[in-house]
Amino acid sequence: MDQLLNRTKGDKVIWAIVALLAMASLLAVYSSTGSLAYRMNKSTESYLFKQVAFILIGVAVIYFAHRVNYTIYSRVALILFLIAIPLLIYTLFFGVRLNEGSRWIRLPIIRLTFQTSDLAKLALFMYLSRLLSKKQNVIKDFRKGFLPVILPIGIVCVLIAPANLSTALLIGATSMLLLFIGRVSVKHLFLVVVIGMIPLMLLILAAVYQHSSEDGSRTHAAAGSKLFARVGTWVNRMENFMYGGKNADDEDSYQINQAKIAISKGGVLGLGPGNSQTRDFLPHPYSDFIYAIIIEEYGLVGGAFILFVYLVFLFRSIRIFRKCPYAFGAFLSLGLSFTLVIQALANMAVNVNLFPVTGVTLPLVSMGGSSFLFTCLAIGIILSVARNVDQLEGSKLVTLKNEE
Repeated sequence: MDQLLNRTKGDKVIWAIVALLAMASLLAVYSSTGSLAYRMNKSTESYLFKQVAFILIGVAVIYFAHRVNYTIYSRVALILFLIAIPLLIYTLFFGVRLNEGSRWIRLPIIRLTFQTSDLAKLALFMYLSRLLSKKQNVIKDFRKGFLPVILPIGIVCVLIAPANLSTALLIGATSMLLLFIGRVSVKHLFLVVVIGMIPLMLLILAAVYQHSSEDGSRTHAAAGSKLFARVGTWVNRMENFMYGGKNADDEDSYQINQAKIAISKGGVLGLGPGNSQTRDFLPHPYSDFIYAIIIEEYGLVGGAFILFVYLVFLFRSIRIFRKCPYAFGAFLSLGLSFTLVIQALANMAVNVNLFPVTGVTLPLVSMGGSSFLFTCLAIGIILSVARNVDQLEGSKLVTLKNEE
């Protein structure tokens, strides 16, 4: 055990954050899976043991990923990106369909499903970090610097958007932030933002029109080709967010209303661990809306603590970015930390009705799945950068002592 601890390097605070979020995950998942266990004719303990297994596998993924020199991730970034694109295309046309969208593919033999967008997101930020580090000398040039870094972002977002618009928007926003830090021309980024705002404005206008229409346009909005079958869902979610929803029985309105009830019952200090009263009524309390259950059981204090933990994680990742002497490692740690924290903030914003309903989970807290494991891999890569930064600082101290 001591030998294993000695081989565990990197930022100790991030390791502590992983442990804190894992414990929060165990408590929240165990508390919120009662109705799921009843529907599936299973015991709640079975989901607890499943979550423990995911956490153990996730920690192993973090450990082995952080032992790899982060420069190796630069070498495999292009290969991983080229693998992710065909998988996204396959998922779009032949993936497992749920709620009119294809987000998953089923692995042969083991029959498990995973979201290809998780792999694509990780591959994109690895590849983007590689490109930004190599093109710093020409990054202001539109053709030589900007186009090579914006095209991969556009391809990934376009392939993910038809089935998972919220994930595509989060990836796009995180990428723009990383490009800004990577010294890409502001006027080029502004052009992309303006172009990206066009479909969003059309979505808002469609929601306004649907709300004011009395001829049943809600049904027509959901019609269309298979690739864009979720357009109606996007419009409905935007309308519900803007106007509160016409129909109280609408699924999205129901989710938000139950989340509000959970938060109001929690108050400042909460009802106590395992005492949630809304978990049996709130859809997906163990994944998309697990933050509402945390607030109900641990109050605003518990919700604020989870938010604080993610912000500390971001602060430590920025510290790694500033200390890393090599551009690839700096961009890699920052890009992966941005995508995890922005996803967490989006999930929490949905739970407290500050953002339209999305399908994103709370990283390291929501019930385990492919997203959980890819999150662990991303954290392992960040710790790999931190480990190498610490080694470089250690070697510098040894050199200084020898010179003295």
